Amino acid sequence: MRRRNFLAGAGASLLAGCNRIAETDTGGALLRSADGWHRSVQRFFNPPGALVPEFTPADISPFFRGNGSTNPTNGDYQSHVAAGFSDWQLSVRGLVEHPLDFTLANIRALPQRTQITRHDCVEGWSAIGEWTGPQLSLLLDSAGILPAARFIVFRCADNLNGRDYYESVDLVDAFHPQTIVAHSLNGEALPIKNGAPLRMRIERQLGYKHAKYLTGIEAVASLEGIGDGKGGYWEDRSGYQWYAGI
Repeated sequence: MRRRNFLAGAGASLLAGCNRIAETDTGGALLRSADGWHRSVQRFFNPPGALVPEFTPADISPFFRGNGSTNPTNGDYQSHVAAGFSDWQLSVRGLVEHPLDFTLANIRALPQRTQITRHDCVEGWSAIGEWTGPQLSLLLDSAGILPAARFIVFRCADNLNGRDYYESVDLVDAFHPQTIVAHSLNGEALPIKNGAPLRMRIERQLGYKHAKYLTGIEAVASLEGIGDGKGGYWEDRSGYQWYAGI
């Protein structure tokens, strides 16, 4: 645990420096190259089907903090809160054969996976929680991913500094068995501060990849033209690595 926290803390310091480097064209190109190298090394030591460690109920942290956006006030999110998310919709669109829409009740009615895993934040903290939800692969298989799809983009209800939050992964992590659309934390409905009513769990990557307040899943051939084209809100704004493997 201390080693993982040290690495996450070191990563936070490194990213602070990377932000300044990324402001130059040469620096940006170097970081993109390093990102690809990092992903290749991670995939070498952690093959596509490798699982992250899972824990026991006795290991669950007594408090699981919220981070970043913890209670969106933009759009109609607060009206959904008042209605108990009864009208919440999750869409599956893009390069799919059958575009789909799921209500929260639909999501809960699907086959479920429960896993107790550790959340590692780039800021240096970690917490262990029990997450429940259907595997993302189930939704993607139901929609029928087209051969041209290379990435899965997650659309979110929260807007930070005038920009809608989004994230993305490649198909390896999208179809990983521990990648789930979570609606429950520690046996209870997902708290607002943790992304209610739906959030992603991308267990093999750092916390900023686990998109909260999930409204849409989109299969795409390229990340170009989405945000600033770097694959996520923090990647666009702060030079964070697109592949944040741990």
